[in-house]
Amino acid sequence: MKVAIMQPYFFPYIGYYQLIHAVDTFVVYDDVHFIKKGWIHRNYILVDGHKHPLTMSVEKMSQNRLILEHERANIEDVTRHQLKHLYHGYRRAPQFERVMPLLEQVLRYEDRNVSRYLAHSLETIARSLGIQTIFVRSSDLAIGKTLKGQDRVLAICQALGATDYINAINGRALYDADAFEQKGIRLSFIDTDIAPYDQGTDEFEPYLSIIDLMMHCSKEEMQLMLDRYALISNRQVT
Repeated sequence: MKVAIMQPYFFPYIGYYQLIHAVDTFVVYDDVHFIKKGWIHRNYILVDGHKHPLTMSVEKMSQNRLILEHERANIEDVTRHQLKHLYHGYRRAPQFERVMPLLEQVLRYEDRNVSRYLAHSLETIARSLGIQTIFVRSSDLAIGKTLKGQDRVLAICQALGATDYINAINGRALYDADAFEQKGIRLSFIDTDIAPYDQGTDEFEPYLSIIDLMMHCSKEEMQLMLDRYALISNRQVT
């Protein structure tokens, strides 16, 4: 059983979906503190060939409260602006007619709770990409709230019967392979290969929201990109 655990992000880039694709169970880590300057409520798309923010309005954002304790704000107005930006930025994109109805469905999802809204978005997009990974929210697991950091991740992995734990590569300094091995769990990190694709611009802009990739690439191309990663043990990473 391969497991990954990540905070829910707002239309994250392809590397996030590669992580989901690489595991059997993906844990939406929603009972941890909200990060204001992170990716929970924002990402980037292209508008007129330039990087442009796409945001989700959140009521009273606070790093002193958990992600699941936050609610979306100004839903109707924000959704209207989001759809306007997507239409303006991608109406001429090759996959617009196929992808836009799905994005509109996701953006119009009515749940005000940030955790449930993002979990729905992540799973809906994943299914559209052909990913069949099981989704679980950490808040639905009976894991002691007093556990923090690596100890909590290990407890979640054990509760799910994990044999492997895969994490984003930028988190390699957070974990000790020996601690995982003592629990019978292999620790590895996903190293994403961002392959350039035609964005209709002179210069390729990497690390944009998955939306940009979906608008410009066919289903077949997306499938190939999902497999463009390597799994590296922390003993290999320097």
